[in-house]
Amino acid sequence: MLPNKHLIIAIDFDGTIVEDAYPKIGKPLIFALDTIKKLQADGHRLILWTYRSGQKLTEAVDFCKEQGIEFYAVNKNYPEEEFDGKISRKIHADLFIDDRNVGGFIGWTEIYRLIFNHEPELKKKKGLFSFLK
Repeated sequence: MLPNKHLIIAIDFDGTIVEDAYPKIGKPLIFALDTIKKLQADGHRLILWTYRSGQKLTEAVDFCKEQGIEFYAVNKNYPEEEFDGKISRKIHADLFIDDRNVGGFIGWTEIYRLIFNHEPELKKKKGLFSFLK
């Protein structure tokens, strides 16, 4: 699915990266962190696009940083963007990954398959499966 270019990918947090336990932070969804790290390593611009704001947003960003994920921007199109109520809050992205998709969340294994156009290679890790690479 991915062309030979770097994409801008907007990713929701609650129900997408982690189980929906808002206002708390849920457990990471299976393959979410591995897939996001691979997207990041491949040079795609990742935007955290979430309903969270204030301290709850800070907690989500800190959680992701602790997992080795740094977003290009958070709830905005680019890091330097200043919020202005006169402009649309619709974000520009090539792809949106969100649990509120029509038909529901397809899961990170399917997202990986669609984006990278192959099945993820799995290895056994502490009783769970994890992506290789």
